[in-house]
Amino acid sequence: MDFSISPELDQLRQRIRAFVAERILPLEDDSSSYDEHENINLDLLDSLRKEAKAEGLWCLQLPPEDGGLGVGVQGMAVCYEEMNRSIFGPVIFNSAAPDDGNMIVLSKLGTPAQKERWLKPIVDGDVRSAFVMTEPHPGGGSDPSMINTTAELNGDTYVVKGRKWFITGGAEATHFILIARTSADPRRGLSALMFHKDQPGWRIVRRIPIMGPEEHGGHCELEFDGLEIHKDNLLFEEGRGMRVTQTRLGPARLTHCMRWLGLAKRCVEIARDYASYREGFGVRLADRESIQLMLGDLAMRIETGRLLVMKAAWALDRGEKAQAEVSMAKIVVANVLHDAADRAIQINGARGYSKDTRLEWIYRYARQARLVDGADEVHKMVLNRHLNDKGDEFWSWPVQ
Repeated sequence: MDFSISPELDQLRQRIRAFVAERILPLEDDSSSYDEHENINLDLLDSLRKEAKAEGLWCLQLPPEDGGLGVGVQGMAVCYEEMNRSIFGPVIFNSAAPDDGNMIVLSKLGTPAQKERWLKPIVDGDVRSAFVMTEPHPGGGSDPSMINTTAELNGDTYVVKGRKWFITGGAEATHFILIARTSADPRRGLSALMFHKDQPGWRIVRRIPIMGPEEHGGHCELEFDGLEIHKDNLLFEEGRGMRVTQTRLGPARLTHCMRWLGLAKRCVEIARDYASYREGFGVRLADRESIQLMLGDLAMRIETGRLLVMKAAWALDRGEKAQAEVSMAKIVVANVLHDAADRAIQINGARGYSKDTRLEWIYRYARQARLVDGADEVHKMVLNRHLNDKGDEFWSWPVQ
């Protein structure tokens, strides 16, 4: 495993870093930059997206034939970390969830006609999208086998009935990928279907209030009462909804980690800056051993997360599933993000708890990291399953 990067990728990384520093970070201190849900307001977002697109910093996760830069998963790890130095960053480069994962799965599994209809508008930045999977009890969450929403084929049309919730971006999305039950087959009972927001037969029940801040479009509860989807809008094959889900969620979990590393580093940056000049009892905070221990520990854990992310990215670029590698990265990075925000607030004292820094924003955002795309406990169960299957080979070295 060689994690060195090419000069070309490093130049792209530096261009993204400069764009974030010069065009995005200054906006975080202006209250007019925010919408009512504490994210970047849509008019400002639209303007910055045009700038990023004009500078060739757009959709780097997709292959060139689908409108991207084709940097690969390792390249994404390098660049996404830089994007999320700002809380506004990834969405400006069209690299934020849920669009990011939806574009990746449509690129990999969509037909040419489906890419033209469902993928291209997201790539162009004309529409937003959502992935519709999670259901309220007794439906499916981390366990997709429990999904109750049905899509019954009637002639050439699937008729959808059921309920979903915590659908990220639902209120702003135009294109949706829905996971629904098309048969009782325990292995091939789920399918992925695509629909447009203007189709009848479904509605947003509510935008679920959360600890916040929120992604654009929030986290919504949806009801389906006869939504009709033509079979041409079946993604991949009937009964292969789990394949679609795995194709999307594996890389999506890892891209979350890439972005979270950027936020964790931002927390350390804010903490180090304050500690460098703030004095108490005649001593700079930076000179106190307790502060040094906190920051040194975070530096080590962030680097551990970076290595786990890069190992998983390396495996995905080689065509491996990397399920265990992604789970390890997800657990470690989600926890270090939370702890980086918490300790940075502690170092900044009341200043960190206020809105004078971005730390309280990151802290509230960070708590979801240990839940989204599989709770820590679920990923630890996945790792235990791999350990039981492989035994001591769980810790094997790749052989060329």
